[in-house]
Amino acid sequence: MSDVVVITGASGGIGRATARRFAQDGAKIALLARGQAGLEGTAKEVEERGGKALVLPTDVSDADQVEAAARAAEDELGPIDIWVNDAMATIYAEFLDIEPDEYRRATDVTYHGMVWGTRSALKRMAERNRGTIVQVCSAMSYRGIPLQAPYCGAKAACKNFTESVITEIIHNGWDVHVSMVQLAGFNTTQFTWGRTKLPKQTKPVPPFYQPEVAADAIHWAAYHKRRQIFVGMPTVLNILGERIAPWFLDWYLAKTAFGSQMTKQPLDGGPSHDNLFEPVDEDRGAHGPFDEKAHAHSLQTTLSKHRRLAGSLAAGVGAAATGAALLRKR
Repeated sequence: MSDVVVITGASGGIGRATARRFAQDGAKIALLARGQAGLEGTAKEVEERGGKALVLPTDVSDADQVEAAARAAEDELGPIDIWVNDAMATIYAEFLDIEPDEYRRATDVTYHGMVWGTRSALKRMAERNRGTIVQVCSAMSYRGIPLQAPYCGAKAACKNFTESVITEIIHNGWDVHVSMVQLAGFNTTQFTWGRTKLPKQTKPVPPFYQPEVAADAIHWAAYHKRRQIFVGMPTVLNILGERIAPWFLDWYLAKTAFGSQMTKQPLDGGPSHDNLFEPVDEDRGAHGPFDEKAHAHSLQTTLSKHRRLAGSLAAGVGAAATGAALLRKR
């Protein structure tokens, strides 16, 4: 029997790639986002890959809309097995250049959207005592960077909110699993429709990856009871750096992270560029404009999913190094 999956932010980027991944299993997928054209494009790709798609235009910052979408998904597809919270909005600008209504809107989508999605999913899953919620988080849950204060703040809130919910699930003894997928930079539509006040075209901090890498990790997290999975080596380095020497990261990011988030190309703006308050109602697919530079695979993520293999490899390397040292002493 096919799983019923709900994916927010499904009209483009990682959400769209995730829908395609679940479709390969024949899943029945409720697609939530604001942009009708992108949702229709995702639905077509889901059907082509063997899944069943239900398009539900939804602004996830509105709890009532999210709850209505959850009801519609169950009425049409059946009880929800997996809920993926992926929707996000961001602003590229220095903090003092961001207006209060812009900051509030980005927080409402990225943070409150995850809260409302989790609430609608959990109250159904708790009643049935089964289900999985996957939170699409970020390395910025652990470490903020310049020019993205609203997004960094929201992702840090998502992590702590999720940890609070996990403790309550354990307390109540519900058989509901919640997993956080902590992501590095990805080549997504975020860089074609996110609001920016910078003079140049925005880009992910390198090295970055194709959205299918994240989609594979999200799909894996939905079926393995792992509390967190880290996707991309920059995520691991960011978290380690914050734990070991946060003062160094402050200095390093202040020196490098402004330029590393911009290309050399002047911004190709206009009304259609910005989706903060209104959707860009175009089908822009899953990928951003950086296919040539994006990595299609992440060795670190593969090792993270297979920790025993990683441990064996590390032990093997350690044994080889020890053997070589003993031979040198002879």
